[in-house]
Amino acid sequence: MTEPEVPDLPGVLDAGELLATARHLAGLQVPSGMIPWFPGGHCDPWNHVESAMALDVAGLHEEAMAAYRWLVDIQMPSGAWHNYYAADGSVEEAKLDTNVCAYIATGAWHHWLATQSRADAAELWPTVERALTWVLSHRRDDGLVLWAVEADDTRTWDYALLTGSSSIAHALECGARLGAVLGHRMRSWLRAAAEIDAAIVDRPDAFEPKERWAMDWYYPVLSGALGVSAGKARLADGWSTFVMEGLGVRCVSDEPWVTASETAECALAFAVIGDVDTATDLLRWTRTHRRDDGSYWTGIVYPEGVPAADAISQGVRFPFEEHTSYTAAAIILASDAITGATPGSRIFTAPDDL
Repeated sequence: MTEPEVPDLPGVLDAGELLATARHLAGLQVPSGMIPWFPGGHCDPWNHVESAMALDVAGLHEEAMAAYRWLVDIQMPSGAWHNYYAADGSVEEAKLDTNVCAYIATGAWHHWLATQSRADAAELWPTVERALTWVLSHRRDDGLVLWAVEADDTRTWDYALLTGSSSIAHALECGARLGAVLGHRMRSWLRAAAEIDAAIVDRPDAFEPKERWAMDWYYPVLSGALGVSAGKARLADGWSTFVMEGLGVRCVSDEPWVTASETAECALAFAVIGDVDTATDLLRWTRTHRRDDGSYWTGIVYPEGVPAADAISQGVRFPFEEHTSYTAAAIILASDAITGATPGSRIFTAPDDL
């Protein structure tokens, strides 16, 4: 059997290692199509989609489509999904997160880029349309989307989040592109995305303050909300706050806790602005998290003020012994963005050319 053409970064993540990681992800998938965080663990739809995208990068298209069909099967009539599902498929946390629900559009567009399967795109389209319609029903008067509502659609929270809004705007653009493939002109989605992006650029105070989280630093760049010049400035400005040199990206600015998923996503953000060298360095630092089976430890806490070479031997895995599907998936997607190996890589690095 011929192996698919996949990203190959020798010394960082070579093709054989990437395929091993993808096979690990496929091995986590349960018969329903759900991909839990780890064996017996729970699943959230956002990270589930990220894992499906990683499977497509590795050429595991049937497994990826099975993951999307699980979301089709469990979508609520409103178009939403609950926040967490237990290993048996039951609802673990009933809250409805707008960003979590929007991400199916990003995944479905990525699947189209990877497979060019019109049949799959047509099958997923009604689910995407319902999801984004539900998401946009929770816009505030200023065009931003509430970050979450209760399971009965009660608006307990009145604020929007910067990371979630960046991801939602990107998902709306992806959904509109998928619609165009199928002959649906979703101009209202593009207008909504543009309104959110404009707020990110011009009205940063419109979002609930979450400055200690690394995602709020790099996600407006990763999503394309900021142009290359502004993106470079933002990443440079936050580097000393969030990056532990030689180790990775802190999950939060005030703790020496490096997470491989944040490090990989930050690498993806650098790839978006064309800084492939920095992106590659960041992804290389995730090797400390890599396990023999291709999975990755979620996070490592390092002692402050210790050189990287010494800190690696002294680091403590946190959460204890946890290795997660979304971490492995983020590393695969970053590798693809850096190498441009598959058509799906352009969903982040060259969306305007699609």
